[in-house]
Amino acid sequence: MISSFQYHSISFILTLKFFTLKMVILTISIAVVVTVLILLYAFHKTKSMKTPAFTNWPFIGMLPQILWNISDIHEYSAHFLKSKGGTVEFIGPWFTNMEGVMTSDPINVHYIMSKSFDNFVKGDLFREMFQPFGEGIFTTDSHKWKYNRTLLQFLFKQRSFEAFQEKIIHNKVEKSLIPLLNHVQQQKGSVVDLQDVFNRFTFDNICLIVLGHDPNCLSIDFPEVAAEKAFNQAEESIFYRHTVPVCVWKLQSWLHIGEEKKMTEACKIFDQFLFSCIASKREELVKNCNKNEINAESDENHHVDLLTALIREEKKNKDSESSGDKFLRDAAFNLFVAGRDTITSALSWLFYLVATHPLVESKILEEIKENFGHKEKPWILSIDEVKKLVYLHGAICEALRLFPPIPFERKEAVTPDILPSGHRVYPNAMILFSLYAMGRDKDIWGEDYSEFKPERWISERGGIVYAPSYKFFSFNAGPRTCLGRDLAFIQVKMIAASVLWNYGVHVVDVNQVTPNLSIVLLMKHGLKVKITKRGI
Repeated sequence: MISSFQYHSISFILTLKFFTLKMVILTISIAVVVTVLILLYAFHKTKSMKTPAFTNWPFIGMLPQILWNISDIHEYSAHFLKSKGGTVEFIGPWFTNMEGVMTSDPINVHYIMSKSFDNFVKGDLFREMFQPFGEGIFTTDSHKWKYNRTLLQFLFKQRSFEAFQEKIIHNKVEKSLIPLLNHVQQQKGSVVDLQDVFNRFTFDNICLIVLGHDPNCLSIDFPEVAAEKAFNQAEESIFYRHTVPVCVWKLQSWLHIGEEKKMTEACKIFDQFLFSCIASKREELVKNCNKNEINAESDENHHVDLLTALIREEKKNKDSESSGDKFLRDAAFNLFVAGRDTITSALSWLFYLVATHPLVESKILEEIKENFGHKEKPWILSIDEVKKLVYLHGAICEALRLFPPIPFERKEAVTPDILPSGHRVYPNAMILFSLYAMGRDKDIWGEDYSEFKPERWISERGGIVYAPSYKFFSFNAGPRTCLGRDLAFIQVKMIAASVLWNYGVHVVDVNQVTPNLSIVLLMKHGLKVKITKRGI
């Protein structure tokens, strides 16, 4: 016989087991429902897209495919954009606001950069991600951008500025670049990183043009200059911010760890360099003003660096937006990005392509010989002289097409819009242009798009062929077209003509030349070359 106590105990246990079973079934049911809802949401998000870039996984979005191919992101993006018709939509991890559109379609570029310019801006998130740039011409919108652009355009258009730049390049090539290359070629069998050489050359060059200060990075002993190293690190950290959700890099910034710690330290070093140059320049101008007050007006027509010119404008318009060390610092940083890294990139890829295409090299040398073969070596051409080098101009355009210094451009919409490709864009959603993919698009450049072909840019009459900026996007497009386009061509031509005429450049290992991961398209392992004296 079962006692009353045993009966109640068994009854309680059975009731508890039954309740537990019901809870398990309920939990599984809820889990199934939630899973189904998540899958339905992911499916709905994907189906609502016109051209999804990848599979939209629950919670993590399309991030896995991006991270899996991050080491070769430029070639990969060119490939999948081509296979998807030129425009795709992407979603990052859910609840991270990491979503938008990527395009290489020239019609979309023209619409965003020109036709509907006012509806597409850099945006607040862009300014956060590019925090080291401050409020310079690259990051600002609306009236601040217009003010920066108008001011810099005024300075660039001064007749004295072009002559000032020519003088600096001449001196730097003659007193630093040529002696260094002579030294390298005399060391038989020695290998030099030509990208590092150009990095140092352009850093010295832009310091002289913007700050009136020569840090002497380019010398035979290859010194480590803290400001130059810090500037490079800041740019690498900015690229990192584009590869992870905003919340990740913001958390790292708050905790002061990882790439964000590196960026903070790098910016501190570079800012100290810039502010010390600004302070020195102010003191110098005060002393000069006290000595030569009578000739102050005539001094303004002399060749001066951009920082001096900006401080003079500040004195003329004391209540303007161009006043204060912060404005000068931001202007200088943006000018460094525009006039240093882009030139380094253009020169490095140009020399790589020329060195690996002997026929192109021989045609460049033939053109130089026809025009200037009578001049004694070594020499540096003037601004007017390099304008005669049409074939070299075509080679530079090809290098910029295949390896654009800025491989990605970014915008966002102010109000909802529909692109000509039919893709919808929304406020705060990222719009990425792949300049790298555009340069390798068969629909833009024809069946021979992958070839390094300077003739593409030369007309039957021997003139330079013009390509619309929304197709050849290396110098931006529309109202934001690069102010220094012509100056950049002049710099690259002067340097390239001088080096190519005097030296043979031989790439050591072509397989080691691959693009890096940064906001500027440089070479991951540098450009290792051997230098020989040319006997023409």
